[in-house]
Amino acid sequence: MLSSITSRKEWVFFATLWRSHPWLTATWWALILLQGVLPAVFVVAVGVLVGALADGAPIRTPLILIGAVFVLMQLLTPLHSQVGSLLGEHASDRLHDRLLVAAGAPEGVAHLENREHMDELTAARDFDLGMSGPPLHLSMGIIAGGLVEAVAGLAQAAVLAAYAWWAPLLVGGAWLSTHWLLRESTQWDRNTGEVLDAQRRAEYSYRLAVDSPAAKEIRLFGLANWLTDRFASDRRTLVELRWQATRLRQKPMRWMVLVLVVSGGLFFWSLGRDAATGAIDLGQVSTFAYAAVGASALAFGGLNWALSLAAEGVMSVLRVERTMSSTAAARAVVSGRTPAEGMPAAEIRFRDVTFVYPGMSSPVLDGLDLTIPAGGSLAVVGVNGAGKSTLVKLLCRLYDPVSGTIEVDGTDLRDLDLESWRRRISAIFQDFIRYELPLKDNVAPLGATPEEVLEALATAGAAGLRDLQTVLSPGYENGTDLSGGQWQRIALARVMCAVRQGAGVVVLDEPTAQLDVRGEAEVFDRVLEATEGCTTILISHRFSTVRRADRICVVDQGRVVELGSHDELMALKGTYARLFELQAARFNEEQDGSDDAA
Repeated sequence: MLSSITSRKEWVFFATLWRSHPWLTATWWALILLQGVLPAVFVVAVGVLVGALADGAPIRTPLILIGAVFVLMQLLTPLHSQVGSLLGEHASDRLHDRLLVAAGAPEGVAHLENREHMDELTAARDFDLGMSGPPLHLSMGIIAGGLVEAVAGLAQAAVLAAYAWWAPLLVGGAWLSTHWLLRESTQWDRNTGEVLDAQRRAEYSYRLAVDSPAAKEIRLFGLANWLTDRFASDRRTLVELRWQATRLRQKPMRWMVLVLVVSGGLFFWSLGRDAATGAIDLGQVSTFAYAAVGASALAFGGLNWALSLAAEGVMSVLRVERTMSSTAAARAVVSGRTPAEGMPAAEIRFRDVTFVYPGMSSPVLDGLDLTIPAGGSLAVVGVNGAGKSTLVKLLCRLYDPVSGTIEVDGTDLRDLDLESWRRRISAIFQDFIRYELPLKDNVAPLGATPEEVLEALATAGAAGLRDLQTVLSPGYENGTDLSGGQWQRIALARVMCAVRQGAGVVVLDEPTAQLDVRGEAEVFDRVLEATEGCTTILISHRFSTVRRADRICVVDQGRVVELGSHDELMALKGTYARLFELQAARFNEEQDGSDDAA
């Protein structure tokens, strides 16, 4: 029995409040009880005043009592609102801290690319953003209002016990019975895939409207009205899903009306009869009549819809924590113990590596064999979807192979200490991060001397950026934004800075896609010079850059189909030669067109 109570989401929610800030939680509950009792005290005081007036007795004491209760009722409401808001903010901050730790704890990224896990993360992340209900600091006031109503209804029903033992049972029970209707008509399942999809689409539409990266296209193509309509449609869908779930649970109200009419009629008939016979005086009639009406608060008080939504948000965070530590652990990246300092000294070898992304049936890598000599440069080319970026993810141990092994100097990569291995790797990915932070923190987030940062910028071709304290976002005072090419050079500078701090493996996944051909060639020559002695792996679609690598690997359908130097592969006249000639012909056509135009 006790376990079934403590496992309820409402219990978990209130326990979370207590753990987030015990003192504020205790104050919040004390104010709920005090605010709930005061209306009953007010009703009794008014009854005493009426009785005193009828009997010609002094009225100073009941007037003072009424005044004191009235003032307290006016003061406690804003005070309770402020306490609840602070408590909600504390709880929200604590939950988001836990969510951040939970999402960042697994060393791999499978949990962030899994649909079921993303649904949980969406619900947990958005519970306090107003996407599915009021933010927690506002919900606390609504939750408190329901609880105050419940206490007020119970307290005034208890006053009726002074009239007759059956009165609170009759009147209070009738009002409490309405909760069957209210509970059924306000519940809905916010965690269905359909609801979460609608929530995700609404959020995405909103972010397109308010985030600057999409602003150019939205305005250029005249998409403002289209985007507004889309957001309104997505939000309408979310509201309709909620409404449908509520409407389908409604029950007929006629029985509730009948119960209330019968119970109220019996009580007031009895009260009127006793007043007519003189069994109770005028003050008592006033007290019991007001208390009976005040007991109606029971119908509207209690655990309301805001509590349901807030509690579900808390449960989502807790489920994410469990998911990150259990479900994701089935494919978790587990650290070994062998230190990776100085590796690779000889080679990195992919031995019969097969990999399938979670939820997919066909492998991305299928028995791939590849040896990468240490200290040299290898370019990986292939059509989109061939498995090039997946190879990089496995090397960085963001995933582990489904079968086969990746060996570094003969040691299984899974046996290496993960933190030690990642210190040996420096990488730029296609979707590199643009940190809204000062330039120095973009180049060296974990710290470096100003000289090291400036050298890294110069190597990456961004020597013109020298104010290391400039925030790279126009949203901040004296902040600035950069072109796509400048951002890419900063991402490369991040790699170069890591190399200077000890990284021995450099991964460049489409590192210069936003630079022109000449800029790319210039930057890559600088990178090769700066990373001499490192093991450099380049993924690029531009063969003018690829040909500069010591060796070139052609990947197709998850396997290595060609491997050699540029000259060797051109002589082979296979896939690489065909792709190179196709791109070279296109480049020459573009050059001829430019010359003719000139």
